Amino acid sequence: MNVIALPHDWSNYGEVIEGFKKKYPEIKVTELNPNASSKEELDAAKTNKGIDAAPDVFDVGQSIAATSTDYLAPYKVQAWDKIPDGQKDANGAYYADYTGIMSIGWNADKYGDISSLDDLLDPKFAGTVALNGKPAEAGAAFNGYLMANQLAGGDINNLQPGLDFFKKLQEAGNLTTVDVTNGTIDSGQTGVVFDWTYNQASYKKELKDKGVNWKYKTFPKAQVVSYYNQAINKDAPHPAAARLWEEYLYTADAQNLWFKGGANPVLLDSMKEDGTVDQATLKDAITIEGEPVSYTNDDSTRITE
Repeated sequence: MNVIALPHDWSNYGEVIEGFKKKYPEIKVTELNPNASSKEELDAAKTNKGIDAAPDVFDVGQSIAATSTDYLAPYKVQAWDKIPDGQKDANGAYYADYTGIMSIGWNADKYGDISSLDDLLDPKFAGTVALNGKPAEAGAAFNGYLMANQLAGGDINNLQPGLDFFKKLQEAGNLTTVDVTNGTIDSGQTGVVFDWTYNQASYKKELKDKGVNWKYKTFPKAQVVSYYNQAINKDAPHPAAARLWEEYLYTADAQNLWFKGGANPVLLDSMKEDGTVDQATLKDAITIEGEPVSYTNDDSTRITE
């Protein structure tokens, strides 16, 4: 089975993949391009259609999922009824798996405190402020933009304040398009990053041993959330294995591994009710407070057109 765009430190995918291998030792798992964007996942399926190198499954942002149903094979996992109606395609083309909360992370020893969006226009941030990818291709970058737009006074129907802010950030010389990794953070290339809380937690953990004091924060008025989505390639070279993978991901074991990695799994409320949630993880988890900033599939389509 071929998976794609699953870095081991993204929402604890390393343990998730190992759990699947242990459950199904007869299935060889090939990991393709772990740093691919959501758009690049679909591009890989199109480019490799008809050959064994094509990805079998996808984990993509909402905007890509909603506009790519022609390339997806409908499938409803056994836990289908536990997934909230608003978090799945009615026909089973795609279904939510986990979300984080969009946040700003930074090297606190080097830059001090960050309390507002306008702080990032300070010359001390020259060439170091980054989104995690390109907004038109990567879910993390798209939602990072939406958080900045919300903080700048916009909303899902008014995206101009975000555009104005990033224009000012670029004119100030503070915006960088360097791909964000632990290495770029460690070296100082990306000193400030818009990213999901589960990625920020991973950066903080990995960089602590290197002496980097990485902090991150969410903003009450801009708690942007957006579930990533599972889907099966319509032309999957290993369709049966792909379906076993999806079934595994919607077990309490796999959902708890995502939760351990700092994400909020889609079955979290259901697991709280039936007692299968990992209590130790729940105790320290960053969870959504109040009414989050979210958007519909129709919003995604409108924004990306």
